[in-house]
Amino acid sequence: MDFGKYKYEQTKKDKLQRKHQHVTQLKELRFHPNTDEHDFQFKIRHAERFLEEGHKVKATVVFKGREITYSAHGAEVLKRVEEALADVAKVDQVPKLEGRSMAMILSPEKGLKKKTSGKSKDGKDLESGGDGVAKTPKAAKETKAPKETKELKEIKQS
Repeated sequence: MDFGKYKYEQTKKDKLQRKHQHVTQLKELRFHPNTDEHDFQFKIRHAERFLEEGHKVKATVVFKGREITYSAHGAEVLKRVEEALADVAKVDQVPKLEGRSMAMILSPEKGLKKKTSGKSKDGKDLESGGDGVAKTPKAAKETKAPKETKELKEIKQS
């Protein structure tokens, strides 16, 4: 057997394997103990998107100055994050205080796909299944009134 040919085939196989592997990234979201509700919901939406893409999410609460004395507030924020993402994520690492920050790692749940809805180009609402492809306009899904038959017309006239 030709060693050069063998080595060439091995490199082709290795290149093909690298091409098909999925690399998960660790995305970080930073909160503060006094993060407002709107900012919190905005970051939760980002976390959901990251988890749906298959990435892990590290939720970090950063304490400034004397806020570290109230580390319970940071634990409450991370608890809210856990509850908000309970349907799409599971906790890999429980909240842990490291220096001036408290961190928790979440990973995506297997087999969950979120239903998407949006608007088409003409402005009509669209519904879709879990595959992310819009199927039919909502307006077209609504049932129309049945056509009047001769019997209904006779009943109305009497």
